[in-house]
Amino acid sequence: MSPAEARRAPWTEALAAAERRERSLAIALLSACAGFVALWPYTSVIAAGTWSFVSVAVIIVVAATGAVVRYLGARRRGRDALALLAQVVVAVCALTSILLPQTAALGIIPTASTIRALTPLTADALEQVQFGTAPLDDTLPLRTMIAIGFAVITILIDHLVSQRLALLAVILVAAIGATPTIISLGDANIPWFVLLAVLTLFLLRHSTRHDRRRARRASAGVALGVGAAAIACALVVTPVLPVSANWVGAGTAVALNPSLRLGDDLRRPTPTDVITLATTAAAAPYLRIATLSGFDGRVWHADEGDTQPLTDGFGDGEWADDIAAAERRTSIRVVGVSSSWLPVPYPATKVAGTSTGWEIMPGNRTVVSETRDAAGEDYTVTAATVQPTLEQIRASSTELGPDDETPSEDLPRVITETAREVTADAENDYDRMIALQAWFRSGFTYSLDAPVDGGFDGTGVDAVAEFLEVQSGYCIHFAGAFALMAQSLDLPVRIVVGYLPGRLADEKRGDEFVYVVSSDQLHAWPEVRFEGIGWVPFEPTASLGVPTAFQPASVEGDSTTGPTTPAPSAAPTTAPTSGAELDDELDDSSAAGGGSLQRLDPLPVMLVTAGVLLVLLLPALIRLFVRMWRRSRARDGDAVIAWRELRATLTDLGLPVSDADSPRARGLGLIERGADAEAVHALVDAMERASYAPRPERAGDLTPALSRVSADLHHQVDARSRTVAFLLPRSLFALDTSRVAAYS
Repeated sequence: MSPAEARRAPWTEALAAAERRERSLAIALLSACAGFVALWPYTSVIAAGTWSFVSVAVIIVVAATGAVVRYLGARRRGRDALALLAQVVVAVCALTSILLPQTAALGIIPTASTIRALTPLTADALEQVQFGTAPLDDTLPLRTMIAIGFAVITILIDHLVSQRLALLAVILVAAIGATPTIISLGDANIPWFVLLAVLTLFLLRHSTRHDRRRARRASAGVALGVGAAAIACALVVTPVLPVSANWVGAGTAVALNPSLRLGDDLRRPTPTDVITLATTAAAAPYLRIATLSGFDGRVWHADEGDTQPLTDGFGDGEWADDIAAAERRTSIRVVGVSSSWLPVPYPATKVAGTSTGWEIMPGNRTVVSETRDAAGEDYTVTAATVQPTLEQIRASSTELGPDDETPSEDLPRVITETAREVTADAENDYDRMIALQAWFRSGFTYSLDAPVDGGFDGTGVDAVAEFLEVQSGYCIHFAGAFALMAQSLDLPVRIVVGYLPGRLADEKRGDEFVYVVSSDQLHAWPEVRFEGIGWVPFEPTASLGVPTAFQPASVEGDSTTGPTTPAPSAAPTTAPTSGAELDDELDDSSAAGGGSLQRLDPLPVMLVTAGVLLVLLLPALIRLFVRMWRRSRARDGDAVIAWRELRATLTDLGLPVSDADSPRARGLGLIERGADAEAVHALVDAMERASYAPRPERAGDLTPALSRVSADLHHQVDARSRTVAFLLPRSLFALDTSRVAAYS
């Protein structure tokens, strides 16, 4: 080593150490900030509590661990692998010490007891998310799952940033952060989107700064200008885009979960149309999504059973041959429900017209799919209207089967004693259910707010007991209380989640009446199984629908009225509805006509698509205008501007550009790359005259030569480079030093 090199060595080592420290710190800061940005939206769906402190602490610990390991092992191969291992170990120990110290050795080292404790915590957290309503309570199970999730997310982001995969890191943060808004169907969090945009700029800046292929000097002004323009476009243009109420898609569809947590959907201030149907019957049927038979004391669980293809049919009916049954057909179009359950009347016997992927659950005659979404489906259902006489249903038994839920011994006394008291005068099971139905409808009131104000918005035994005392609630409380009271009387009972019949439109499709179902007509009702008849629905909810009432055989005409053939009801009224409501405000496009119940409005799709394309093509459009201006100057003989455009083309295509080259040296390099020699000489001569002549004169039209050289350069690179040069022109972000180099 020479004396000069020996003197420079300490400075070189110091600079290298400073660079390692700076890069390690930058990765840690960006990873932590990305974790915080992804975490922020969850504060709107989870109540304030310890969970946020734990999650923030885990994010900081993971990011700091990565920074320390990368700095200490900067000269070692596999430092990222060492960082990953250290982050996993530290995160596990930190989570154990904060959340489950009682199961750990020395309060920090996880043991087999720690692993076993995670199983019930995971189950409780999933149940809380599935059946809870926002904001969720800050519980240990939820706190644990959130903390573990963000530990994993922060580790992934940290290593994506380290590998300069900024785009993947941004996508991950955006997907995690947008999840609460998508699931809860909440309003867009504009400040969060702005913060995400700022984070994206910093991540991209870090990625390009440590990329050897980047331009040596960058124009911060141009970069900030493009970023600000994109953010402004998103904030200004998006809110003014019209959104059609008929637009079928994930953005406007109501996400339906077949649990008895319907309050948030029913309390939506602006209901939307979700289903249209057409039928020749005098009234539209109830539509069911799923049935719930299992009850664990807190929630009712949706039935799960074997499924079979639609082509296999639903099988034989549950009703005996001596029970009258009329067949009816209903055409259904789902226009605003996102669900893996298909709305159908009961008891369905045939479904036609659906897309592939739907299957039948014969046990409850519902239609489900693991791969399809109900939104946009257009199909026809054939169903039976079972019409036993009053004598037949009174004579039918209701014995519990081997698969039926048995009454719990832990039911509050108010439930069991009230059930016996209300049904004391009834002589058969049907009359007992009619007595229960009449008791609910006559002495209770319908209210969406009373359960929330009273703190019993649920279907658990405690909530039902409180509901029986307050005597005010909505469909899930009526159905849940009816079901538990019927169960206490040893009757086979289940709860159905679906929709009320809907409102009558003012137009017809041929001989069929058209009905429209809105999102606030989501409903729940109980059913009791009668041998030889099947599952019979009842309507205990005060002021909704029509109560079940079968007629004796001596009465002519229809022998039954009830939830299978009710008059439509759109909202609670002071008395049961008896006729269909005319909907004067229904748009003509949703009425029947030409075989279509509702049409897709293409305007929002076109506008949103145009907006996205505008943002994506913004750099290309700016580069196009710059190129057009420069070529207009080149047409007037401005050699400096023509030379500047040639340099920009080289930069866009990723070809090497050295500002130390003279025009002649650069021209020789272009000819070696295959550019037309005559065109290159024309540009070089014009540039040399403009740079060195005592009295520079403008050359002739340089556009043909510039276009020829540019075309030759494009032919020398592959398609990927040409595409990148068009969509993301590097010359916009690189500082143009050609005006200095030209005279050097």
